[in-house]
Amino acid sequence: MMVSLVRPILLLLALSWIATAQTPDLILIHGKILTVDANDSIVEAVAIAKGKIVAVGSTAEIQRRATPATRVVDLHGLTATPGLIDTHGHFVASGVDELFSVVLNDVQRVSDAVERIRAKAATLKPGEWLVGAGWDEGKLAERRYLLASDLDKVTPNNPVWLMHTTNHYGVANSYALKLAHITASTPDPPMGTIDRDAQGNPTGVLKESAKDLMVNLTPPTTPEQWQRGILHSIEGLHREGMTAVKDPQLTPPMWDAYRELLRQNKLDERVFVLWDSGHTLESARQTLAIISKLPRPPASLGDGLLLSGGAKIFMDGSGGARTAWMHQPWNKNRTETDGTNVGYPATDPEVYRQMVRLFHQAGVHVGTHAIGDRAIDWVVDTYAEVLKEKPTRGLRHSIIHCNLPTDHAIDVMASLQKQYDAGYPEAQAPFMWWIGDTYAGNFGPQRSQRLEPMKTWLAKGVRWTGGSDYDVTPFAARYGIWASLERETLKGVYGAHPFGTAEAIDVHTALRSYTAWAARQLFLEDKIGTIEPGKDADIAVWDHDLYSMPAADIKNLKCELTLFGGRVVYQDAASPIAIQK
Repeated sequence: MMVSLVRPILLLLALSWIATAQTPDLILIHGKILTVDANDSIVEAVAIAKGKIVAVGSTAEIQRRATPATRVVDLHGLTATPGLIDTHGHFVASGVDELFSVVLNDVQRVSDAVERIRAKAATLKPGEWLVGAGWDEGKLAERRYLLASDLDKVTPNNPVWLMHTTNHYGVANSYALKLAHITASTPDPPMGTIDRDAQGNPTGVLKESAKDLMVNLTPPTTPEQWQRGILHSIEGLHREGMTAVKDPQLTPPMWDAYRELLRQNKLDERVFVLWDSGHTLESARQTLAIISKLPRPPASLGDGLLLSGGAKIFMDGSGGARTAWMHQPWNKNRTETDGTNVGYPATDPEVYRQMVRLFHQAGVHVGTHAIGDRAIDWVVDTYAEVLKEKPTRGLRHSIIHCNLPTDHAIDVMASLQKQYDAGYPEAQAPFMWWIGDTYAGNFGPQRSQRLEPMKTWLAKGVRWTGGSDYDVTPFAARYGIWASLERETLKGVYGAHPFGTAEAIDVHTALRSYTAWAARQLFLEDKIGTIEPGKDADIAVWDHDLYSMPAADIKNLKCELTLFGGRVVYQDAASPIAIQK
């Protein structure tokens, strides 16, 4: 008798719990909801309970689920998308730069940069370091590097180091060069370049590993600065409807800052990190020891908030510095040839292959920085080799940037994705815009047509993800969606479309690369990336409809509202959206 009563009671309790869990505490109505689901469905309304999406449908359907306690967000016809995702941005480091360095990404002339440095130097004590970031010769009227000779006249009493926007090179003044013991007789370090003038004297520009001679002298970032940098970036991401990022090249102090903010319940962003693995097999072993102590994706800390994702390795350098590893010599000034310079590997190719094998056999996701066509070939062939040795599906090894893949590389990527769920380009369409004038001059007229070949990827079944490489470019994903369609440069130095438009894609695909496809590369596809029942309610609301507005206007989209796990983390002060409490 007792058993027969217990079972109905338990069933009633279970049904009551399910009903309570499905009763929305928040609904969004009267909108145009781009779900980015498998059918690219568009609905009017969304119901959310305890941070999860429980239903999508018409406004009438969703309103019927509401109770008097349900909060109502009236979108007044505005468009909503899944929260946008950046699969490659240096958000902790760049947040620190924006707060504590001299920002130079908007300077238009050499004199503008010099004046900004002069003003900052006037606030420093003799001997104090002056650190800056973001300059780009492609944006300067003079179209040349900043040099030590430019800086020396306004910083005679302070060492100066100014990182280029690509983070692959920078410029030091003579005071700093002296501290680093860099003279005309100093040899180029392995995998690096000390730029020199016609007489052989250092110009102050240090590329790739040579920049480490300077970076290692600058003051270290404090734990508080790392945390403040993260919070600064998160605030900006929310203003742009962005709710998840992949932060590469992490070091233990950066990870500690993320974990501390998670402990304080301040990490209102999903963060998947790649650990900096250095350039040697020994540094890779040390990185693997760190990774091995942490949960593997999709396992996480904070229920999908912080993921120790895997390892990052550099195969080559920069398209801006002409140090990326190419099959044919670089161009300069669009039609000239840069002598015999084909760039160079950032990591010894055979050592790189051993590093990848080490991580792969341990079941660790690998992301490899590769920009040049020769570097990309080496990376995809390495992935194919280690996967053949130990077939493992689902590690999703990636090619970071993947600027100029050969036909061979694209075919290998397509095969790897189909057979092993690996070989994914993590691309940055905004490169074509923000540093596109420099790229167009360096890649030359023929190779430029193959830059970021998204249409070809799509035709061959290759899936990719979108990102910014912030602070190489501004992080707002709307720029990446727009650039995927328009392929325009910032200044038009070599015309508005030096990369052509044959590889342009449609807005539906571009949005997917910053949502559903991006979520997979964070191993979070079961939580985010689409607006569907069961997913976390990470949602962005926009002032225009991406699917119907002119493509040229997408870069000017404005985020009106951002939800993170069903919580409002940003609302534009002038937004027409009404939230009924």
